[in-house]
Amino acid sequence: MHFKLEPQVKKLLQRTSRFSGDKKAGLYLVGGYLRDFVLRRRRQNPDIDICLPRGAVGFAAGLAGYLKAGFVVLDREHGSCRIVKKLKDDVYTLDFSDWRGPTLADDLLHRDFTINTLALSLRDALASKPQRGSWIDLYGAAKDLKSNTIRTVNPRAFDEDPLRILRAFSLAAILGFKIEKQTLSLAQAKAAKLRRVSFERVRDELFKILDTPHSHKCLSLMDGLGILKIIIPEFEPMRGVSQGPYHHLDILKHTFETLRQLEDLLEELRHKKQLKDYLDEPLSASRRRFALMKLGALLHDIGKPRARRREGRKIKFHGHERIGCRISEDISRRLKLSNAEWRALEKMVFWHLRPGYLGDYEEPSRRAIFRYLRDTSEEAASVLLISLADQRATRGPLTTRSSRLRHERVCFRLIGEYFREKRRKAPQRLVTGDDLIREFKLSPSPLIGKLLGELKELQAIGRITNRREALEAAGKYLKR
Repeated sequence: MHFKLEPQVKKLLQRTSRFSGDKKAGLYLVGGYLRDFVLRRRRQNPDIDICLPRGAVGFAAGLAGYLKAGFVVLDREHGSCRIVKKLKDDVYTLDFSDWRGPTLADDLLHRDFTINTLALSLRDALASKPQRGSWIDLYGAAKDLKSNTIRTVNPRAFDEDPLRILRAFSLAAILGFKIEKQTLSLAQAKAAKLRRVSFERVRDELFKILDTPHSHKCLSLMDGLGILKIIIPEFEPMRGVSQGPYHHLDILKHTFETLRQLEDLLEELRHKKQLKDYLDEPLSASRRRFALMKLGALLHDIGKPRARRREGRKIKFHGHERIGCRISEDISRRLKLSNAEWRALEKMVFWHLRPGYLGDYEEPSRRAIFRYLRDTSEEAASVLLISLADQRATRGPLTTRSSRLRHERVCFRLIGEYFREKRRKAPQRLVTGDDLIREFKLSPSPLIGKLLGELKELQAIGRITNRREALEAAGKYLKR
């Protein structure tokens, strides 16, 4: 197989080779970079894995100094460490590790999946014409890459690192591969071991799945195998709970259907550049809004089991959005989400019913629109998209085509209104807090903030347009 390195990667590896001197014969490229090369899958800022017989930490520390690059030890016991080097506008990571056994064959045997066991010596990788047969494939990597199959290398793979259970699903979702039956059975049998894994690592694999276009398939499979409840046990009370005649599915099935509908909706809207930029906005260093929005779709009804009440013949879920918010906060803390992510998720869960109420009217009032945009702020469009998916996933006998179409018209109108509002320059405030204090002989207090909020709303809907009208409106508010 002809092997050609990308220019910047080649430059990094040539400098690594020069630094290694006589040791270069013991350095091997292995894993994901070679896998992606075979799949013709180009990645920005690729991760490059290099293994050597021993002394990886000391070697990489010296190399980091030589390259003037960042260096961090990942696992000293297993000789695992990382170099991070910026070249022009791209960031490259070089992961180094000791062989997990006396030979390269032993090391490859202890890797996660067969598709990650390809190896190539650094010397051959940098050769102008690599020797025929220089690729090392001891465990059927090429065969499984050709058949699009995720397969464990050895039956103790999940015992050695239980996170590999989730990695099987994230790789399958990212690459569009299927997980081999025996590997699925092994993942199901070992699922409980995931409880030993740090939630930061669990979170990262979960978001790799959510980052793919068809994550609902992967998550549904994980649920069927009893794996998803290990990560988010709060899903389990939703299973089998009926919802009344507006719904055709129980709460948990409805949740997965909402996610499916959301992913279909995002596919429909993929050419809307303004919306795409909004969804691609990072809410943390490595996680984008659209992936968090999918988590919001999964959590939007998570409060329903606790809120469920039967009143006569009717089933009601009053306050489930508030309960769902509290449960979502617990999940966010467990997954170590950032404050920005939690605030966004809170709005998605808490306000997910609001577009449905607005959709009861053919034309929501300007005041109702203003209040919706004010309350949901930056997540206004996220909440609307979740609401659209939620409605499309609701097809019980009491749902009507006319109500669904009206809901969609209102939601799409409000999405447009949100982006118009973002482009619009904020109007100058007609009066300040100091103006109100002087005019009405008030003391500084929370009342001033309430007054200013009321005046901002009246100005936004066109009820007041100048200072005199603002002061008159403030006087009426104070009398009330």
